[in-house]
Amino acid sequence: MVRSVVLAVRVKPGASRARVGGRHDGPHGPALVVAVTARAVDGRATEAARLAVADALGLRHRAVALRAGAASRDKLFTVTLPDDLSDAAARDRVTALLDTT
Repeated sequence: MVRSVVLAVRVKPGASRARVGGRHDGPHGPALVVAVTARAVDGRATEAARLAVADALGLRHRAVALRAGAASRDKLFTVTLPDDLSDAAARDRVTALLDTT
């Protein structure tokens, strides 16, 4: 059985340094803030954000896929959870990142 969750993300392209953490109240509800150094050109910022989310959650890059928002700063990513990660542990990882300032 494949378990996945949808994660709302607010991307800040062109940042001076990459960072994952913080909360933004966006159109999809509370969103994880992901600052990336890549510019918002040809999907580069979206791809950088996808990789940053996977790294921050300790998952393989292919476990995170864009679901909606390719041309927007507010995005939805589908995160496929590995079998060895409990739902509670996944929730704790996301909550810890949201609470980071």
